[in-house]
Amino acid sequence: MHLNLAWAITGAGHYLRESYDVFKKLKESNPDIRITIFASQSAEEVLRMYGLSDGLKTIANGDYLEEIFLESEQGRSSPKVGRFLLNKYDALSVTPATSNTVAKIVHGIADSLPTNAVAQAVKGEIPVYIVPVDIEGTIRSKMPYAIDREICAEYQCDVCIPKEQCPKSAIDDQIDLLRCNGCGECAALCPHGAISGGYAEIRVRDVDMRNTAELREMEGIVVLKNPDDLFSIISKEYQVKQCHSEVL
Repeated sequence: MHLNLAWAITGAGHYLRESYDVFKKLKESNPDIRITIFASQSAEEVLRMYGLSDGLKTIANGDYLEEIFLESEQGRSSPKVGRFLLNKYDALSVTPATSNTVAKIVHGIADSLPTNAVAQAVKGEIPVYIVPVDIEGTIRSKMPYAIDREICAEYQCDVCIPKEQCPKSAIDDQIDLLRCNGCGECAALCPHGAISGGYAEIRVRDVDMRNTAELREMEGIVVLKNPDDLFSIISKEYQVKQCHSEVL
């Protein structure tokens, strides 16, 4: 018996790779799990920046209930989220969830593909698991590729090899992140190590912590600290459904 999951992605870089790895692992370890992906327009951009866009096809191959739905293609009404009212899914996961997405859910706003999916899932009594990026304290977030201008100024190369060979023509004085597909070729090509991804320390705002606290109190929604918690929960749900199927 299939376990049908919906994965909604927002425009956060923090926990994006970890979320991808969890769903890839779920797909590989449980062949009867089917995953539909719902990506916001911001997520479409960020997935490219981190080099994960093409990898989504290893999780959702395009078959029924294994599609990839992009907000840029779904229109304002997001018709595919109507599936939640038809009980097509066993659970919805929103990971990573930006502070903007969390705030909208808390205040009942459903104007993006992920927030619309949450609204319809709750109405359809489908369990919703959310991994916010801004919970409390300070987070260490992985950043997209960037150029260290001080190193460039030191060497002043006559020919910038990364710029000449970038497959997306995304490099000038800086990297155009809307063109970049996160392939990392530029970092490997720069002889002086001027291009890297790196990490940033980000302080969580008080308002975002309050919204996350309110999110925990909402009916039908479970807030998780990280994507690994999601793997444990979904694996248990899969086992329960398989046992129930065998009893029947």
